[in-house]
Amino acid sequence: MTLSFSESIMIILVIAVITFALRAAPFVLFSGTGTTPKLITYLGNTLPPAVMGMLIIYCLRNVSILDAPFGLPELIGVISVAGLHLWRKNNLLSILGGTVIYMVMVQFVFA
Repeated sequence: MTLSFSESIMIILVIAVITFALRAAPFVLFSGTGTTPKLITYLGNTLPPAVMGMLIIYCLRNVSILDAPFGLPELIGVISVAGLHLWRKNNLLSILGGTVIYMVMVQFVFA
């Protein structure tokens, strides 16, 4: 399906308006009170660890500990992420380092 120039511009404008409205909504909604509502503070504190837990479960859902290599690359990757994070307290280093270590394990060690 080919879009005309005017249809493309309209789609871009709608996306831009919605994006701007979503970015401006917290400032508009919470500007009068001066304090952040307790529910928003609670969600801000609890959702990030919950999302990380869900991502870990999602990533490890198909690991078979009964078939070779018995989940060892995944275990080494998880341990390396945890170790790097405890050592340096740097999210980017932990994620990238763990990913590189896992990929080396899968591509070269347990191939």
